[in-house]
Amino acid sequence: MTKHRVSQINRRGMLGLLLGGAAQVGLVQSALAEGLVASPLPKPRPADLYRKSIPTAEALIEASKLSGQVSFAVADTATGEVYETHAPLLRLPPASVAKTVTSLYALEHLGAEYRFITRVLRSGPVVNGVVQGDLILVGGGDPTLDTDGLATLAGKLVAQGITGVSGRLLIDDTALPRIAQIDTEQTEYAGYNPTVSGLNLNYNRVHFEWKRQGEGYSLKMDARAERFAPDVQVARVKVAARNLPVFDHVAGQGRDEWTVAQSALGNGGARWLPVRLPGLYAAEVFQAVARAQGLRLPQGQRKSGAGEEVARIESAPLSVIVRDMLKYSTNLTAEVLGLTASRARGVAAGSLSASAAAMSDWARQRFGMRHIALVDHSGLGGASEVTAVDMVHMLGAAGVEATLAPLMKPVLLRDGQGNVVKNHPVSVHAKTGTLDFVSGLAGYVDAPGGQRMAFATFAADLPKRRAAKAAGVAERPQGARTFNTRAKKLQQALIERWAGVYG
Repeated sequence: MTKHRVSQINRRGMLGLLLGGAAQVGLVQSALAEGLVASPLPKPRPADLYRKSIPTAEALIEASKLSGQVSFAVADTATGEVYETHAPLLRLPPASVAKTVTSLYALEHLGAEYRFITRVLRSGPVVNGVVQGDLILVGGGDPTLDTDGLATLAGKLVAQGITGVSGRLLIDDTALPRIAQIDTEQTEYAGYNPTVSGLNLNYNRVHFEWKRQGEGYSLKMDARAERFAPDVQVARVKVAARNLPVFDHVAGQGRDEWTVAQSALGNGGARWLPVRLPGLYAAEVFQAVARAQGLRLPQGQRKSGAGEEVARIESAPLSVIVRDMLKYSTNLTAEVLGLTASRARGVAAGSLSASAAAMSDWARQRFGMRHIALVDHSGLGGASEVTAVDMVHMLGAAGVEATLAPLMKPVLLRDGQGNVVKNHPVSVHAKTGTLDFVSGLAGYVDAPGGQRMAFATFAADLPKRRAAKAAGVAERPQGARTFNTRAKKLQQALIERWAGVYG
């Protein structure tokens, strides 16, 4: 026994005498005798024992009570070693996880500094403030163009002293093919399923607002942004005395005609509706924001034209657009990026499916993704297929982590009550994907200690999804929310398992 140990016990014994006499001395003697034959310090718990206490992936999947199928793969980004898989070659819809492929496709073929340009041309000279000829608004496909952007463009014309046009206002939206809807299986009035065109304004959506007014309703449709919110006539809505469908659409002569079920309106509300005539929508809004600044323009016509450029605005760099697309999961942005990248490659893609097929071919050649088959660039189409192991191969490929990980949004981990856990030791940057009865997540996990892993996990109940589509169920089929909630809880449980076992 060391001198320090003896003196420590002597001090304890003296304290015992002072506090309680002989009884305390007995306790000290007992402790001393015990200290001679056993260490008072507990042995450290072996790391292997801790890892063995973590539930297996199969146990987590069973506990999730998810119907349908589950697939995942996880690998070390530094070595490429695949740590763990479950049905890794099962082909399932990626939903918006497909946007990770689109991001790399666009960045590689367009470049991180690429900018979309929206221009105004004039076909004749300006005399006394009036263009002697036509004014042509030429779209470059910019998916982020909004009403304020068109107002800035009009302001540049006014700054040059232009106050009118003797000819026509032409709208050139031919930079990209016009695609009526991203996915025909989605509800027609879903704002996330707009028309795609070479001239896209406000994500090709119009803002619909209603308020109860006596026995009826006041209805308003506008093209709102931060500074400007002009009313529009190219899209109109009327109240119909019915229960279903909630919205119905008829393409009128030069305008979108909507009806809404009165039983769904309540006391008031607002939502975005898709625009099916994006060229005419942009023309009307451009006319309105120009008029507000003193420039009078005639009604717009969809027709390409030639002339001298007099004004332009540019989008943010592509890297910023990609970051925002991954954060907000904007479907229009993904489709525009994919179509524009295919065009840059010289691919004659007149449809989303043709462009997506070209992107899938590129992914096979570029990353060895043998089982990828996408029908669009956003993941909105449920017919797209990918495997978890292919996604992990892509995420772990040379240069991809450095490109993609900084653009991905953080995925916050939650406790059993659904509250965000602050300062969680596990960090996740990934892309989510959600459709009815489909849930995916793919990206990067940083375990405690700094080890990074690439992962992909997909869950889908395709029979239930097909049944819901066949039944014509509207925006939220029964059981879909429960499925997706369980899938997200399973995703977090798997991530915490991987961080604990392999971190």
